[in-house]
Amino acid sequence: MSLGSHLQELKKKHANLAQQVEQAQRSPGIDDLKVRELKKEKLRLKEEISRLAN
Repeated sequence: MSLGSHLQELKKKHANLAQQVEQAQRSPGIDDLKVRELKKEKLRLKEEISRLAN
């Protein structure tokens, strides 16, 4: 897998997590721990994308 395609895949995963976080925050009764875990994973992906892009 080339670096460019790997970055694209990471960006897709990041966008998907952003959507999941947004949806979870709008859902009544969602577990705060689940939202926090999603946000951590989203941040990890963002940091990896940034690291690989530079």
